[in-house]
Amino acid sequence: MDRSRRSFLSIGAGVGATAVAGCLSDSDLQGSEGGYAAFFTLQDWANTVGGDHITFETPIDVGDMGHGWSPSSDLITELGTARAFIYIDSPAFSWAQDAADVIERDYDDVTLVDAFDDLDLLETDHEITHDDEHDHNEGDDHHQDGDEHDHDEGDDHHQDGDEHDHDEGDDHHQDEDEHDHGQYDPHAWIDPVRATEMVETIADGLARIEPDHEETFRENAAAYTDQLDDLDRQFRTLVSDFDGPIGVLASHDSFRYLQDRYGFVLHTPTEISPDQSPSQSEIAETIEFVDSNGIETVLYDRFESDRLARTIVENSDATSRVAVSPAAGTTETWVEKDWGYVDQMAEINVPALDVALVSRD
Repeated sequence: MDRSRRSFLSIGAGVGATAVAGCLSDSDLQGSEGGYAAFFTLQDWANTVGGDHITFETPIDVGDMGHGWSPSSDLITELGTARAFIYIDSPAFSWAQDAADVIERDYDDVTLVDAFDDLDLLETDHEITHDDEHDHNEGDDHHQDGDEHDHDEGDDHHQDGDEHDHDEGDDHHQDEDEHDHGQYDPHAWIDPVRATEMVETIADGLARIEPDHEETFRENAAAYTDQLDDLDRQFRTLVSDFDGPIGVLASHDSFRYLQDRYGFVLHTPTEISPDQSPSQSEIAETIEFVDSNGIETVLYDRFESDRLARTIVENSDATSRVAVSPAAGTTETWVEKDWGYVDQMAEINVPALDVALVSRD
């Protein structure tokens, strides 16, 4: 647990009381029957693997993603009643790093599961700090113009294709000490292949908690990774239709792992942190990129404002903007649809990329 670990800050010290997720009550985790996950996607995976044997909650509100989040003063006490805490060891989720420090020191009965354990991460020149990753959530009221494509429902884009190797090459294998100062991209869960590894890590963790149910956990993880394999095939089929596919993402650069996996390029005027605002020259460069490459649809993050996407569309030849999901949080609409990680990726991101990517001239 020493990837860019921040200096320890006591949970709740000097922090305002932030409301915990509405799905939690004072008695939810009493009796050590359940666990906590640091954000929605980890919760979704943990519940899928845990099945009927262990249930996970997350303290993050619907509509948020947990980046730069500040916990309530009593969260660490609640975590201490849990059987497990599943998190990623990244300064983008510094509150979870701090919580893991406290649990490791004071709560022997809580099993820590770092989903980034032994995972290859992409380096970045941008140092992630506590202040960098800050939610810019807009809630469910993203108003879209009539010319936009609504991908919440999506057509059936599930396509079969040949299996492809998932070898990453040696250039992404990094030693532990290369992750110092938070200089790696935390958005690894967006990649279905890395997601498979993270789900297997969660299964390993749950097997340590309930060894009698290890076989069930392994079976649940295997069934779920079949869905991730299908998702991988959808992305590979999608990009096979383009020659050097490119597009524009008018939000923070949260899709680098997908670009690295599938070989497309999303030009973005911002860095990997939501707090970074683009300069006028960066916006002008993006507009030029749109016009010179015949891009008609500009993507933006569903959990951020679409203001930058609107500006680009209004000042370029592009005609529409479409939301994508970084697949770290959920919305009230998606909760009503019972959508998890796979649904967001298949019903939102695959069709959005389908209309937004163009072939490089």
